[in-house]
Amino acid sequence: MRIHRISARKVRKTLRRMAALSKDLLSIPFVKPIALFLLLLCLLLVLAPYFLTKPIEKQEKKASPSPSFELAQIPKTIDVYIYEAGNTETLDFEEYVKGVVASEMPSSFHMEALKAQAVAARTYSLARVNKAAAGGNPEAHPDAPLCDTTHCQVYRSEDSLKKIKGAKWMTDDWHKICSAVDKTKGQLLYYDGQLVQQALFHSSSGGKTENSEDVFTSAVPYLVSVESPYENDATHQNEENSFSIYDFSERLKGKYPNIAFGDINSSNIEIISRSSGQRVEKMKIGDGIIEGRNVREALGLPSANFAVTISGDTITFTSSGSGHGVGMSQYGADGMAKKGYSYKKILSHYYSGTKIY
Repeated sequence: MRIHRISARKVRKTLRRMAALSKDLLSIPFVKPIALFLLLLCLLLVLAPYFLTKPIEKQEKKASPSPSFELAQIPKTIDVYIYEAGNTETLDFEEYVKGVVASEMPSSFHMEALKAQAVAARTYSLARVNKAAAGGNPEAHPDAPLCDTTHCQVYRSEDSLKKIKGAKWMTDDWHKICSAVDKTKGQLLYYDGQLVQQALFHSSSGGKTENSEDVFTSAVPYLVSVESPYENDATHQNEENSFSIYDFSERLKGKYPNIAFGDINSSNIEIISRSSGQRVEKMKIGDGIIEGRNVREALGLPSANFAVTISGDTITFTSSGSGHGVGMSQYGADGMAKKGYSYKKILSHYYSGTKIY
């Protein structure tokens, strides 16, 4: 027991001497700064790996995997036929995309929806340019691969938008659209290693988009029917259009003279079938059979997603949605964005199986 007590006293005595020595050393000029430097150096060596690897981890999470195929080359400029002017203009490609987004989607839409529209418009445009380079420009505008109307995509220049929208819109909304395009600059949609050829879009679907083969001539793997549940703010919902049976008959016979309708009356009009997207596929009218999209076109209805009611000599079409219903629903995209979906999620939803690079 005595030996342990002596040892403890010696330890305390030694510690006091070391503390006194440290105090004396620190009182010597330059020793204290050196000690502080060594302490900071030790802390830096301990913490450096954390700070150096943290940003890399974030970048790795954000980075997209490199594609295993060659990406399409985006030209600096693009030729567009301007119908009102009656000539072809050479435009900066990205500036052209800004003019399309401003013309095709309401600027009040969520930023992520505008970014989705920018990628779709850019993809559609480049696909048209590549197609024209391989097989020539369309007959409708033989001097350019694209025009500024709904035949291709609606486009308005910055000067034209200023005249239509006004100075305040240019200050706020135009800058918002430019930001959406700039943040997605160069990004395109690809399917199975190939640039998407038909990045189609429409205003609203009425709750479900359409298979391409149910509206157009052929099936496209990324243009398949999908749910579009967030269209509460869409403009065309349960919209009614009424016609007299006589007017209805005259419009159909005038538009499609090759169909033998015979006598059309209130007792021989019915919907025969619907598509996967719930649009009218075929109707029996009089003695003739006609596709729902053709009825829509003849009557100027906003959508082929309609129901029919007949009362006396009046036929009423109640429709939901606006446009052909294939590809991205613009109101659906805005609804998804408001629910927190990114533009990439929006695009992968409406263009099934596609990727963005």
